[in-house]
Amino acid sequence: MELSADATIPFDRDRVFRAYRDDLSKLTEFLPNIRRIEVVERAEKGSILEILNVWHGGGDIPGAARVVLSESMMSWKDYAIWNEEEYSCTWRIETNSFTEAVRCEGKNFFVETDEGTRLEIRGEIEIDASKISGVPKLLRSSVSKTVTEFLCKKITPNLIEVSSGLTRFLQRQDRAEAS
Repeated sequence: MELSADATIPFDRDRVFRAYRDDLSKLTEFLPNIRRIEVVERAEKGSILEILNVWHGGGDIPGAARVVLSESMMSWKDYAIWNEEEYSCTWRIETNSFTEAVRCEGKNFFVETDEGTRLEIRGEIEIDASKISGVPKLLRSSVSKTVTEFLCKKITPNLIEVSSGLTRFLQRQDRAEAS
């Protein structure tokens, strides 16, 4: 299933691109669903930068639910290849739960506009219930479709929330520099 989200960030493209790439771990205070983002690996190859971030979600999950949901169930790996020449980021998400059953990948484009920067997020998510033990063969297709649709509806607003968080982060930077 296709993931697609656009957001306008009222800052110039170069600044938005660099902040998204280099300061992502500083955005968590602006992201209610995210508790922290860890930069695990960072390797530069010319205008290409490969980054592995581990996201820790569950910021919006009640404490009682956290007793049942393990830390690994609320965390995921984000493999990103940032291309500074084309202002793009190719990404792949690896879940800690049902890793073999989940495919989520895509590409973000940072497009310069009169209003600042339009972040175009394009990707795909697919759940293969045949790779989840315990799902009856007869139900695999409908489970795959239902779970994929559910996750797509949950993920899309979160993609936009990161853009909103980035906007607030950059606005705060501007205020700090002005004072």
